[in-house]
Amino acid sequence: MDKQILSLVTGASGFVGSHLVDKLLSINHKVRIIARKESRLKWIDASKIEVIPCDYNDVESLRNAVKNVDYIFHVAGVIKSKTKEGYYKGNVDATRNLLLAVEKENPDLKRFLFVSSQAAAGPSPKGLAKTEDMECNPVTTYGKSKLMAEAEVKKFTGKIPFTIVRPSAVYGPRDPEILMFFQTLKKGIQPMVGFKEKYVSLVHVFDLIDGILLAAFSDKSLEQTYFISSEKGYGWEEIGNISSKILGKKVVKIKIPHFAVYTVAAISQFLSYFSKEATILNLEKAKEMVQESWVCSVEKAKKELGYNQKVSLEEGIKNTVNWYIENKWL
Repeated sequence: MDKQILSLVTGASGFVGSHLVDKLLSINHKVRIIARKESRLKWIDASKIEVIPCDYNDVESLRNAVKNVDYIFHVAGVIKSKTKEGYYKGNVDATRNLLLAVEKENPDLKRFLFVSSQAAAGPSPKGLAKTEDMECNPVTTYGKSKLMAEAEVKKFTGKIPFTIVRPSAVYGPRDPEILMFFQTLKKGIQPMVGFKEKYVSLVHVFDLIDGILLAAFSDKSLEQTYFISSEKGYGWEEIGNISSKILGKKVVKIKIPHFAVYTVAAISQFLSYFSKEATILNLEKAKEMVQESWVCSVEKAKKELGYNQKVSLEEGIKNTVNWYIENKWL
């Protein structure tokens, strides 16, 4: 009888990580997760998994987590922080420490799958979809920290089998970040950043999980990097039109100048210093929002992994909105 595959997932208490745990359990993997003491496993049934409390700053404590696992899915990361150091500690140092623990404890690991971000590559050139071989030009500390984390992974070339995936903006059930967009639309308003149309790649979380697993289990993906996203970019006008139709709302589109975006972000960031949590709308986020194009190409993932977008934008928004309504978020 074949031994049951054991997979370790970091960031399992979050939006993407929890969906990954669900999928791994559905394909009969044993699942182990790293959880800090303060982590709340609201989406996961702890009775079905092994929970290892660990400190990402302590390589020795991480050795227990990586011991005997077949696959590691490193999803955990810091997406908002009050300080620049917070991004580097949570994204670069934590990744390095996890890899050092693997090097010491698990020579038989089949794959270390690192979930990076489109932010590591930076915005796309005007009229072009960004490909994996283009120069990276991150515009935020978050993006720079994820690119540095990728570099940490690559230092283990030939020592630890790895694959890197760069998701575009992710949406779907359980996502707290895009919720504000739908809440604003429900009030009959769609803010449009700047006076020119802006374009983005989006990926529904179900498609992202498929892409992550294809990358982890493929022989072709060893030591490779892939964008995982929609197969085309979308304008915010199209996204707003589809969303408002699903919500059954007529909306007024309000164009917001870039300077106003920066002003609101600066105020939000200042106020966050007096609260326990960092705000998602800060000056770093504003830098991303004013870019003209965040479109990436998934041709490499399609060709080498057999990846395809299965969830259309309309299906994905409908699925997300219905979940928000059912769970009384919207």
